[in-house]
Amino acid sequence: MEKESFVKRYGLLVLTGLVVGGAAVLLTALGNPANMGFCIACFLRDIAGALNFQRAGFDAELGAGIVQYVRPEIIGLVLGSTAIALARKEFRPKGGSSPMTRFIVAVFVMIGALVFLGCPLRMVIRIGGGDLNAVVGLVGFAAGILIGIVFLKKGFSLRRAYRQSMVEGMIFPALMAVLLVLVLAMPGLFQFSKSGPGSMHAPLLAALVVALVVGVLAQRSRLCMVGGIRDAVLFKDFRLISAFAAIFVAVLVGNLCLGKFHLGFADQPVAHSEWLWNLLGMVLVGWGSVLLGGCPLRQLILAGEGNTDSAVTVTGYVVGAAVAHNLGLASSATGIGTGPVALAVAVGFVVLAVISAINMQKLEG
Repeated sequence: MEKESFVKRYGLLVLTGLVVGGAAVLLTALGNPANMGFCIACFLRDIAGALNFQRAGFDAELGAGIVQYVRPEIIGLVLGSTAIALARKEFRPKGGSSPMTRFIVAVFVMIGALVFLGCPLRMVIRIGGGDLNAVVGLVGFAAGILIGIVFLKKGFSLRRAYRQSMVEGMIFPALMAVLLVLVLAMPGLFQFSKSGPGSMHAPLLAALVVALVVGVLAQRSRLCMVGGIRDAVLFKDFRLISAFAAIFVAVLVGNLCLGKFHLGFADQPVAHSEWLWNLLGMVLVGWGSVLLGGCPLRQLILAGEGNTDSAVTVTGYVVGAAVAHNLGLASSATGIGTGPVALAVAVGFVVLAVISAINMQKLEG
């Protein structure tokens, strides 16, 4: 009975983690940048570039920047979530829970992620590849979550969401479907990198299929990188964190088998070794994600389920990516950006502190 209970409690989450980690290794082997089989922040940044919202590293001779590509992984994650939610009658459109506040927080979460160079999912993938800079990021990520938990315990809330129409809930998934059709039918509408990380990608169909599978599993398991640490601290519930661990194990084993594991701080792919900014960038990500109620991956999956607040959040991520690159806040393999990075991160902390403080509800008892 205990064995059955354990399997029921952890089985789907561990399976999802193993599949996500294996998929990340596979997508890297198929052409995605090293240690970037999945990265919600990086991929949304690339989509922002494809839409010409940012032109980081623009080369006039090539006529393109270095991080411009419509990543089918993002589309697949959303549509996979939508498909399984509709099939299981779990597509329940809702929203209206402080959408503009969520948008602002999302902008700063993305800025923090691009200072670090990765979302929480890529952080784990980087650790599985031996990147010790990501371990520093993990420390910052956990610290940010702990700060957010302090405010949760004091009653922080962005208020309730309200039921919305099916049409409203379907808008974001429909936009993803339209984006896919346009990329396939009229690719000339978009900008595509000819060098740099944006030029490195798995075949479109393979990436789409893999992401659809991951989107289905992530929706079913409620996978969330932030939720794992949050729930472990608040409720002593280690279910979500078990998926976190499974992703790491799958990526580690995959990299060891392929000879891609490289332990150290130096010469890591699409990463930098400025530890303070790796730390602070992920503090911003962890704190902001607690306020939002989930990591960037979770927000994509929720948007696929019809949650319009999460759709607004993802829009905030895209805007944050454009802001980060256009203002020189995003890091690169050579170090942090050339813009006012310290000021932007400091402003981010102030904004999160103010939002955290003014949204504390009076607790009963």
